[in-house]
Amino acid sequence: MTDEERARRLARVEEIRAGGGDPYPVRYDRDRDAASLHAEFGALEPGTETDVEVSVAGRLVLRRDQGRLVFGTLRDGSGTIQLFASEREMGPGPLDAFRALDLGDWVGARGTVMTTRKGELSVKVAEATLLAKALLPLPDKWHGLADVDTRFRRRYVDLVVNEDARRVARLRSDALDALRRLLHDRGFVEVETPVLHHQAGGAAARPFVTHHNALDLDLVLRIALELHLKRLIVGGMERVFEIGRVFRNEGLSTRHNPEFTMLEAYQAFADYTDMMTLTEEVVSGVAHATLGRTTVEVDGVTVDLAPPWERASMLDLIRRHADLDVHPARPVAELHRAAVAAGVEPDPSWGPGKVVTEIYEKAVEPQLVGPVFVTDHPLEVSPLARVHRDDPALVERFEAVVLGRELANAFSELNDPVDQRRRLEEQARLRAAGDDEAHGVDEDFLRALEYGMPPCGGLGIGVDRLVMLLAGVSSIREVILFPTLRPEASVED
Repeated sequence: MTDEERARRLARVEEIRAGGGDPYPVRYDRDRDAASLHAEFGALEPGTETDVEVSVAGRLVLRRDQGRLVFGTLRDGSGTIQLFASEREMGPGPLDAFRALDLGDWVGARGTVMTTRKGELSVKVAEATLLAKALLPLPDKWHGLADVDTRFRRRYVDLVVNEDARRVARLRSDALDALRRLLHDRGFVEVETPVLHHQAGGAAARPFVTHHNALDLDLVLRIALELHLKRLIVGGMERVFEIGRVFRNEGLSTRHNPEFTMLEAYQAFADYTDMMTLTEEVVSGVAHATLGRTTVEVDGVTVDLAPPWERASMLDLIRRHADLDVHPARPVAELHRAAVAAGVEPDPSWGPGKVVTEIYEKAVEPQLVGPVFVTDHPLEVSPLARVHRDDPALVERFEAVVLGRELANAFSELNDPVDQRRRLEEQARLRAAGDDEAHGVDEDFLRALEYGMPPCGGLGIGVDRLVMLLAGVSSIREVILFPTLRPEASVED
C-alpha cells in the first residue's frame, strides 16, 4: 500500500512540474507561527473576522473536506493552527489545489485571522503554497508507529505524530539550559575538552577505538570527562564544568546507550559533602525550571527532589535492605559467602571491595526510592577518589540514587600524585589480567597532579537519566532523539 501511495504522490509531483509549478520551492516568507497567533488572538470571540493579514507555514496533519469549504490543521514547531479554505475566498481552482494537498505536505498559507462559529482560531486562506511534497504518508492516527523500535528508528515521523515525543525533546532542551544557568550562577565556567583520547580514563568502561590516518595513531573516544577537567583545576580554573557526549562500548538497555551525555563539574577547595549540596540544588533547580515543581512521577511512583536528600552509607544500606553485615576489610572468603546469600554469584577474581559493591548493586540499589546519597564506597572500586578520612578501606564517594537508578556520582577527588600512581598501576595490572574495563595509567594526568591540585570535589550527572526522571519515562531511548539501534534488516514496511 505504501508503494502505491508513494507512486501516486510522485505522479502528483510530476503533474505540478508539468504545469509550471515547483513542488519544492527554495523559501517562504512566514511572519507568524502558531504559538504567536494563539497568544495574540486567542481571546477573539467565536465568529470574529479581522483584517489582520498573516503568513503561516508548517506541515498539514489533518484535513476535512466539506465541499466549498476545506479545513486543514497546520503544525509548525510551536503548535497548530487551523486553515479555513473557502471557494468564495480562494476561487474554485485554487481551492481544488488546496484540496489536492496530501497529509504530510509542507504548506505555506497567507490570509486573515478569524475564528469560526465554534470559536476555533483560524487563518482564512487567500493563497496556499506547496512548500515540500511528502512522498510517504504519515501513520494513520499513530497506529502505524505502534512498534517501539520503529518509533526510535524513524524519530522524524515519531515527532510528527507523537505529542509526547515533542514534549520530551523540548523538556531536554529546557533542562540543559537550566543546568548551564544554575552552574553559571554558582561561578562555574563551561569548557570543552577533547573527545579523542590517547588512552581511556576517568571511568571503568570499555572504549571505542578509532584511527587517526595522518598520525597513523590509534585513539579512543572518551569514556568520561574527568581527567581533562582535573587538569584545568591544576591550571587554576577553580570551578569548571562540561556537558558533553561520552562513549562506552557496552550493551544496550533501558538505562544504557553507547553514546550518552554527561555533566561533570569540579570545584576547588571542596569535598564530597559540598558536591551533595550542589547536586541537590542543581537537580531540584532543573526540575523547578522545567516542570514548575520539584516532584516527579515515574511508573506511578512519585518522589520529591527538593533538598535535603537522605544520606546513608553503602554499608548501612546493605544492613538495612539485605540484612548483611559486610565491610571490605573483612576476609574475601567471608564476603563471597555473603554475596551468595544476597543472590550474587561472585567471580573468584573479585577482591573484597568489588564483592561488597556487587552485593549493594544486586540486593539494595533496585529497592531505593530516594532521592538518597549512597556514600562511602569501597576503595578497591574507586581509584580516583580520596581515601575516607575515617576508614582507610573506603573512599569519600557518593552515588545519588532515585527510583533505583544511579543519577549522579561524585568524589572528594584524590590529589596525592603518589597514591594516584599506585592505584592506577594496580588498575593496569587488572587490565593486563583481562579486565578490559579497568583504568589505564595516564602519565600526563599524573604529571599534572605532580604540579599540584588543590583539594577538590567532583560531580558527574547523567543528563539522559536526569531527563528520564523529569519526563517520567522508564527508557533512555525515549530521551535520546536518535538512540543506538541494530541495523534494519530491511527498509520495507
